[in-house]
Amino acid sequence: MTTAPTGTRRSSAALIEAEAPVLAHNYHPLPVVISRAEGVWVEDVEGRRYLDMLAGYSALNFGHRHPALIEAAHRQLDALTLTSRAFHHDRLAGFAAALADLTGLDMVLPMNTGAEAVESGIKLARKWAYDVKGVPTDQATIVVAGGNFHGRTTTIVSFSDDPDARTGFGPYTPGFRTVPYNDLPALEAALDDTTAAVLIEPIQGEAGVLIPDDGYLAGVRAATTRANCLFIADEIQSGLGRTGTTLAVEHERVVPDVILLGKALGGGIIPVSAVVARREVMSVLGPGQHGSTFGGNPLAAAVGSAVIDLLTTGEYQSHATTLGKVLHAGLTDLLGKGVTAFRSRGLWAGIDIDPALGTGRTLSERLLAKGILVKDTHGSTIRLAPALTITEPELTSALDTLAATLT
Repeated sequence: MTTAPTGTRRSSAALIEAEAPVLAHNYHPLPVVISRAEGVWVEDVEGRRYLDMLAGYSALNFGHRHPALIEAAHRQLDALTLTSRAFHHDRLAGFAAALADLTGLDMVLPMNTGAEAVESGIKLARKWAYDVKGVPTDQATIVVAGGNFHGRTTTIVSFSDDPDARTGFGPYTPGFRTVPYNDLPALEAALDDTTAAVLIEPIQGEAGVLIPDDGYLAGVRAATTRANCLFIADEIQSGLGRTGTTLAVEHERVVPDVILLGKALGGGIIPVSAVVARREVMSVLGPGQHGSTFGGNPLAAAVGSAVIDLLTTGEYQSHATTLGKVLHAGLTDLLGKGVTAFRSRGLWAGIDIDPALGTGRTLSERLLAKGILVKDTHGSTIRLAPALTITEPELTSALDTLAATLT
């Protein structure tokens, strides 16, 4: 990565200070101001380099500025960026076909952000419940899991149990039943004739990379089939190579009725999300019943298609599996040495730090000072989710730095 001349560039401190009066204070970022990036490395305005071990919460699964994705974006920028869905364009059919093939499902509803994909999945499930299952009007319910994170729209926070996300935003949208995550009997007991769908994350990311017991996802699939309701898997963080398979549900050879994708689908370049579903489910939507001006735009379709091309080789999934073993071994060595517990799958880990050493935020700040970018979640837990392009020496160096920081 070539360092740009600083010239009269404002300092990190000055830029952070300048944000306060003009930006909503809905984030509490670490005190670093990034101005350049390439691969797994970023650089701040003073020219200091950091190893990015967060990768935009999986939005940067292929690293910063992956050359194939940048090329696809440039090529499309020179041709066509937006038509709206009022007209057809020449990139959409190929993108949708490739994404359906990648997921093993049939039809695609393109959107922009992850929260839009979740909202779209909710609408799709309710429409299916009324049109196909025969649930009485306005009585459809959706079963969700405690500790979930599906976004921050008013409907989604209505079934969140995170007080920061939920408190102060009522009245809340009805129609959701919450059961404990990884509790199959509780989930089965919540299903009835009004159930439109079960909506869960195959691995709960925001909760600290919580991985359910073996057989849980297969049990959800079986239970939803028996109850004649949909299984919706939110793979926005867990999908597209992160866990060593294209989708996290593949670890149990499960095929949901609906899959929600986002983050990495945009290659770290443009927001791209999608709902992918069985044909008989997606077919309940008709013209005017749902849409998005930018959903499936030509630039998004071009970048999304390039992302799918990278995944179809299997290279990134294999690399995540191989280095996931290195990550797991490195974290195992830290148990009792500042780490009280951890959960990992592929290149994704939630690490519980001994509270005596500080909060997750405190540790994130200490790692920042040593050139490693991570992010805390609840309490004394931090998450690691490096780009799937990270090398073994880079990963080992990050683990060594973590070990030194803990001791």
